[in-house]
Amino acid sequence: MRIIFDIGHPAHVHLFKHLARLLMKDGAEVLFTARDKEFELDLLKAEGFKYKCFGKHYRTFLGKIWGLFRYDFQMLLTGLRFKPDLFISHGSIYAAHAAPFLRANNLALEDTGNMEQVVLYRPFTDAILTPDVMPIDLGPKQIRYNGYHELAYLHPEFFKPDPSIYSFLGLNEGDPYAIIRFISWEATHDVGHKGMTTEDKVNLVRKLASKMRVFITSERAVTEDLQPYCMRIPPDKFHHALNYASIVISEGTTTATEAGILGTPCVYISTFIDPNCQEMETFDLVYNTVESAEVFEKVDYVLSKDRESYREKGRKFVASKVNVSRYYYDFIRKRYLNKPTKAAS
Repeated sequence: MRIIFDIGHPAHVHLFKHLARLLMKDGAEVLFTARDKEFELDLLKAEGFKYKCFGKHYRTFLGKIWGLFRYDFQMLLTGLRFKPDLFISHGSIYAAHAAPFLRANNLALEDTGNMEQVVLYRPFTDAILTPDVMPIDLGPKQIRYNGYHELAYLHPEFFKPDPSIYSFLGLNEGDPYAIIRFISWEATHDVGHKGMTTEDKVNLVRKLASKMRVFITSERAVTEDLQPYCMRIPPDKFHHALNYASIVISEGTTTATEAGILGTPCVYISTFIDPNCQEMETFDLVYNTVESAEVFEKVDYVLSKDRESYREKGRKFVASKVNVSRYYYDFIRKRYLNKPTKAAS
């Protein structure tokens, strides 16, 4: 079987890496395709996957329109050469549009439900796998499962925290530190929403820096006074840093969900109501707010709690969900290969 995984965000490399390896062990030939947006290519190189880059990601509205045609064409050309049997992506429009021309199946994973994208890929998609907490009904092609995308790479079967991350961060093992994640607010699902003000960002960093080391990761350039706090580690080390952090403050849903799964308490700052974060709030792992005063109250609340208590909450949360990479793998074997799952064979 020949499979193309299309990558639209760095998190998608993590989402698919264990699934790809499981399928490769079964003899599948795998190719990743991507645009050069953040550090997707760095992650693909670090993971050792064969990949094809379609060039720079467009950020403007007109650029995105042009990119739709350009990347559709590049995906088709790549598919003509690679001859895939199956496309797998996080709702990639380009993969969906190429699939029928190449007589290939198209499997979409979805957890945001951006309908302006869904309507462009759904007609050409065989199945859409979604977490059961996603409230949007995508029609008869939607198949729900009890898990999150982030569990595909942070499930204990696949993710083993590495304490050597402390040395990467210039810390002694056990030293407290905070990670703050700022997003660009350019994604389609971010339109009309907001996170922290510039003033709050500076005040938050100062407050935390008086107690521990602070590391910032940001999709866009930060102000000059915050630049000394920017995290400088290989992107494939990020989840190890997230695992050992004392607290995470994030404008992005992915980082907030990842932190919660790892048992790292997170204050999620956004007016976008994310179903993952809503459910994780019931486990006392993620706290959603956007009001300045409440942000600082939540930070104080988290830091007053025992760090190990959050690790235990994270373990209970993970135990309540499926092993997502294994779920995807079993689904593909049964649906596209007509083979029993490994557990059943």
